[in-house]
Amino acid sequence: MKCGGIMDRKIKIKIKEYFFITVGIIIVALSQYFFLIPHDIAAGGAMGIAMITNNYFPFLSVGFIMLIVNIILFTIAFLTIGSKFGVKTIYASLGLSGTISILEKVFPIQAPITNDILLSTIIGTILSGLGMAVIFDNNASSGGTDILAKIINRYLHIDIGKSLLIIDFVVTLFAALTFGVEKGLYAIVAVISNGYFIDYAIEGFNVAMQVFIMSDEIEVISDYIMNELERGVTFFTGQGAYSGEEKRIMYTVISRRQFIRLREYIKSVDPKAFISVSASHEVLGEGFTEIDDE
Repeated sequence: MKCGGIMDRKIKIKIKEYFFITVGIIIVALSQYFFLIPHDIAAGGAMGIAMITNNYFPFLSVGFIMLIVNIILFTIAFLTIGSKFGVKTIYASLGLSGTISILEKVFPIQAPITNDILLSTIIGTILSGLGMAVIFDNNASSGGTDILAKIINRYLHIDIGKSLLIIDFVVTLFAALTFGVEKGLYAIVAVISNGYFIDYAIEGFNVAMQVFIMSDEIEVISDYIMNELERGVTFFTGQGAYSGEEKRIMYTVISRRQFIRLREYIKSVDPKAFISVSASHEVLGEGFTEIDDE
């Protein structure tokens, strides 16, 4: 029964992850298709390569070119580094190119949503960063040039982050030669900003509150945390430097909303309690993000 329960939980986790990966794919696709592609902002990645190629071979759609690029890159990766990327990454990369292809058929672009290229770059980059953060936060990536970065890392021993930046810079260089220097510069700004928005969004998704509490009503408060907030509690023993008195210190990790509830509860039972709070940008384990590679 216990084994069956664990399997059910893992299946639920997988379903949840693939659901959010799909949401991330849709956000990235919409941001690229409606804001960046109409203004020829080829901000790196397989998308940028597809946009540049489409300019020279307009009879090939961007989505189709992305699909071909990803298939080629996955094939090269299998031959050079083996299967060191998961099924979720394959799903995300092929899903993104597939979504772009669907958008091209269902909503053919006649004109940009806005003629303001700066506004389109900003909105497209923010939304793309948000979508990519959702994908990365669920243990996947969009494939594309990420795969090339892994190959460079394998053979040239350059960090994956630096490898990816180099590749995207090369793509934006070709974008400048293809679409003009101004749009190439916008693409560089989008590449750099996108990484920032991804990091910022992931931190926002995973932030939790680490709380240390000293109180005369520590048992009552711990019962509230365990029974009402359904979070774990750990006790430490400390000694006051001035009074020499031993005190029990309670430690817990909860969400921001739960902390608001806890703070109000502590005010009601012990207004003199001492509370120390700090933000934690990632918490792994039961009740939070599961430790699960694939």
